Amino acid sequence: MPTTVLMCPPTFFDVREPKNPHMGLPIDRVLAQHQWENLRDALLRAGLKLELIDPVQHLEDMVFAANQVFIGNHPQIGRFIVPSRMRFPSRQKEVPFYTEWFRSHGYRVIDLNFGSDYLEGHGDLLWHPDQSRIWAAYGFRSTLGGVEKFIAAMRELGFSVTSLELIDKYCYHLDTCLCPLSNESAIICPAALSPQSVKAIHEGFARVHELSRDEALQFMGNGIAVNSYYITPRLSPNLAKILEKENFSPVIVDTSEFEKSGGSVFCMKTFLD
Repeated sequence: MPTTVLMCPPTFFDVREPKNPHMGLPIDRVLAQHQWENLRDALLRAGLKLELIDPVQHLEDMVFAANQVFIGNHPQIGRFIVPSRMRFPSRQKEVPFYTEWFRSHGYRVIDLNFGSDYLEGHGDLLWHPDQSRIWAAYGFRSTLGGVEKFIAAMRELGFSVTSLELIDKYCYHLDTCLCPLSNESAIICPAALSPQSVKAIHEGFARVHELSRDEALQFMGNGIAVNSYYITPRLSPNLAKILEKENFSPVIVDTSEFEKSGGSVFCMKTFLD
């Protein structure tokens, strides 16, 4: 189970350019800071340790710490990262700061030549909880070519990768519509994924619980499942029943200001182990 998360304070958080269909409303910076602190505190209460990366002026989306790199651990080479190639130039500027943070903390950097392709870290790349495979999505931010190049690199390290196709522009990252709860169970929004992708997820988990598209658009699938807690921005009766079945306790953390930029709780942290 993960023990430590990396977060970036929302000092310079803002909405400056439309990057997804959720964006457009102005930000309340004071409320955003309060919501970020509530998430930080919820993660600490869930038993996690916290590391911070310094925010950088003019990098308004740096607070979404899940996207800039992919993190792994290999028996021979140890902890490593694969830096992302973000689709939007303003977000690509975040990647060197995160890469240097990981390099300075002892992670090996595996640089891939993405060419004209894109790959957006843990927004579209999710470890199966036992690290037996990686779920990798393409369609809106990451490209199929980017995923294929990632698959080739992971194959050399002995990691299996299952590719998935996203089909709903509102669920533009995999972390909005797939949340593994355990080795056996996951939450998905089938409306956001191609039929073949839904089939692959059902084959990979013994129990697959479905959210409606409306629930997914309210970021209920963008939760953090850790230590029998499920941190989520809101709780529907359906999600409450799913969590009860899987013995998770819901923890509700309002992320309304960050949702104006298309992100919620999962987007605002990355697990370091």
